[in-house]
Amino acid sequence: MEEIARLISRFLVERGITCIYGLCGGHIQPIWDHAASSGIRIIDVRDEGAAVHMAHAHSELTGKLGVAIVTAGPGVTNAITGIANAYISRVPLLIISGLPPRPQQHMGALQEIPHGEVVRPITRYTRTVLCARNVLRELDDAMAWAEGHFGESGPAFIGFPTDLLRERLPASLVEQDRFRPKEFPHTLPSSKAIESAVKLLWSGRRILVISGRGARNAGESLKRLLDLFDCVYIDTAESRGLIPQDHPAFMPAVRGRAIQEADLVLTVGRSLDYQLGYGSPAVFQNARFVRIGSCSNELRSNRPGDVEVFGSTSQVLDAMIASAGTHRPKIDQNWVTEMRTLDRERRKHLQNELTGATLGPDGAMHPYRLLGCVLDILSPDAVVIADGGDILSFSRIVFSAGTYLDCGAFGCLGVGVPFGIAASLLYPERQVVVVSGDGSFGFNAIELDTCRRHGAKTIFIVANNGAWNIERNDQKISYGGRIVGVELNSCDYAGLARSLGIHGERVVDPAELPKALKRAFDRAPALLDVLITRDAISPDGLSGLPWVPDYHALKKWDEMEKKRSY
Repeated sequence: MEEIARLISRFLVERGITCIYGLCGGHIQPIWDHAASSGIRIIDVRDEGAAVHMAHAHSELTGKLGVAIVTAGPGVTNAITGIANAYISRVPLLIISGLPPRPQQHMGALQEIPHGEVVRPITRYTRTVLCARNVLRELDDAMAWAEGHFGESGPAFIGFPTDLLRERLPASLVEQDRFRPKEFPHTLPSSKAIESAVKLLWSGRRILVISGRGARNAGESLKRLLDLFDCVYIDTAESRGLIPQDHPAFMPAVRGRAIQEADLVLTVGRSLDYQLGYGSPAVFQNARFVRIGSCSNELRSNRPGDVEVFGSTSQVLDAMIASAGTHRPKIDQNWVTEMRTLDRERRKHLQNELTGATLGPDGAMHPYRLLGCVLDILSPDAVVIADGGDILSFSRIVFSAGTYLDCGAFGCLGVGVPFGIAASLLYPERQVVVVSGDGSFGFNAIELDTCRRHGAKTIFIVANNGAWNIERNDQKISYGGRIVGVELNSCDYAGLARSLGIHGERVVDPAELPKALKRAFDRAPALLDVLITRDAISPDGLSGLPWVPDYHALKKWDEMEKKRSY
């Protein structure tokens, strides 16, 4: 006979889970105890939302399933934002929850809510397990769905009543084959589709390649394809660092113009969401599309491809390279050269901004000056996390390659602190820097306590302009200067860090920042509360993003769509 809670713990160990993130509660205590006894490291947090964010970062950084465990009722509802963020980002997660005992169902039990109904719209798989003999089967299925064996990857949710966790299962009913890790099913692409894709791609003269999450395990194959011919390549946050920053095709600074002028677009494991203008003909004005993906979202979301190739991304790219042989597209070399020159000019201009940005009219440091100092101290293998509104907009431009995480397509503020702690615990020998706006930092500031307790060596940099500044500037510009509910004055974040046992300093003078950064790394974990100007309008602010236009996220694209519509 084997206790169900121990069986669950054993399953996790057999599947290679070495760490889970969570907050203890009575409904999950049996699993919690057995997991700890089995050698699984438990990172206990101060809020379940942070636990899910940490599991999210774990999955992103290691490529292995992140696991969070939360108690019933408020434990689940606290976790919802993290689950939704993983769902939108298609990040594989396993969320395990407890439920009230079965004899108390529908009686108004402590922390009783319909967990499955609450989370079902934002998960790939949701189950409440009520029968002991089904536990391993449901765990097996949940993990497979989370990893994307049957479609898009994302969070899977599985709940267990506490009395079930204490139940015992006869050895004869334990399905031993369920413990065995399952291989990810690789789908071979159609040879006809490959031939059509190569034919169309090779007909392009102004070729733009865009990568997404589905390209993550295909970096070498993608690089070989880019080496075949001159084209423009742009990544997105979900595929950052896939292609070296110095690759001749990598031109992040001409993103908008390349999108508008390309005549052939190859999307590699990338949906066409708001960040890419939904693929609209108003935005991609001259383009035909070849779309590669392993799920419908990557193949035909918003705009179907002229050719769609379903299959494992690396295999599709390798097959395309082989099919092309020695043939090469008739590239418009003038266009590519013009794009490359413009990209290099803009990168140089950005570099000048990082070193020479002047103080704002309010006398405070420019965000670019802050980010330039951070960039100077980073080692090549550093992990950088950006979190916020304005500061994220600046950071996305500055941190253009390497190991990088941010708020993602969901725009989920507050991920910075938990992401950074998880990264430091996973890679204690690497620099981990979190650059966060002061507003974003507040969501999970109490997790500095988690950082200290678990010995994470994270460096937290709070870009402090005393406001929800992207909205504040929008109120100044679009709403007659009426400033309402966006001021965050007088918070001493360095003092907060010190009160939680972490080195904290406030930095006002840009000349002092390099020394403060060195002290922070020497005394990690550490927090620098850096005062920056409110008067710097971020790239997203300039683009009209906070105004939330009718058709597109960006004002320029919105205007182009309206012209097309009318």
